[in-house]
Amino acid sequence: MKFFIDRFEGDYAVLIDEKTDSFEFPKKYLPPDAGEGKYIDVDIRTDEEYTDKQKDEIHNLKQKLLNKGK
Repeated sequence: MKFFIDRFEGDYAVLIDEKTDSFEFPKKYLPPDAGEGKYIDVDIRTDEEYTDKQKDEIHNLKQKLLNKGK
């Protein structure tokens, strides 16, 4: 998706999409050359591998807590 950097407000950039919907986005996640009036390309997708890793970690922590009380 492409977004237009409309302006900066404090630690946030106000981005506008193709439908002119706007939202605030943390500046720290923008590329160094991003500035007002520029377009950025954002790739948003799920990360199944990371999701599975986090689920496993949570499961392991639950098991440790359950076994601790025994």
